[in-house]
Amino acid sequence: MDWATLLQLPSTLLWILAALALLFALVQLVALGRRLRTRRPFAAILRTLFLLVGLGLTLLLAGAGWSLRGYRLLGEEAPVATLDVRILSPQRWALTLTWPDGQRRDVGLAGDAWRIEAVVLKWKLPALLAGLPPLYRLDRLSGRYDDPADEMHALRTVIDLRPGGGFDLVTLAREHPGWLPMVDTVYGSGTFLPLVDGGHYTVNLMRTGALVARPDEQTAEEIAHPL
Repeated sequence: MDWATLLQLPSTLLWILAALALLFALVQLVALGRRLRTRRPFAAILRTLFLLVGLGLTLLLAGAGWSLRGYRLLGEEAPVATLDVRILSPQRWALTLTWPDGQRRDVGLAGDAWRIEAVVLKWKLPALLAGLPPLYRLDRLSGRYDDPADEMHALRTVIDLRPGGGFDLVTLAREHPGWLPMVDTVYGSGTFLPLVDGGHYTVNLMRTGALVARPDEQTAEEIAHPL
């Protein structure tokens, strides 16, 4: 993963700031030791306050970074993932999901189409005026049947794409909205396309929060003219 990709992750910036805050706290700790050795109590009290502020900022920024794991800044149109598909048997498929940073994940799906969903978080006016873009993270990938009867009774497959761990900004915003007054809305967006053997698809997220899935030229041809 290169630095350009890393800087698209808000958690990266927060962890960098947390590291700087920790460095500030360590400097204050060293200075506090010197003030105590020279028996300068008032200067030591001031350094203690600076130390506590530095440690508090470190915990706050690190916690915020942890809550934003998996989120990315949303630009005009952000690439989300690519999918490559091969058939295993009727209505059974092997998919390779590739993220923009090059990470890959192989999964199996059942159905006639694939569907991917994301969670989008938007900010209230002050944050928007400051230029803070919306955030998003992928939520799940699932199989979808063309026939509603199959949807009710056939094998269902859902792949969880959320980062591990229970502490998440979306969960926090929903359960304790008063804790995050700058959050305007949290909503989901999804898109789906038919599965074809050898298919290649790209998924982008618009700044409006809408997911857009596009097949490549050969895949689009096979979708339009199935065998």
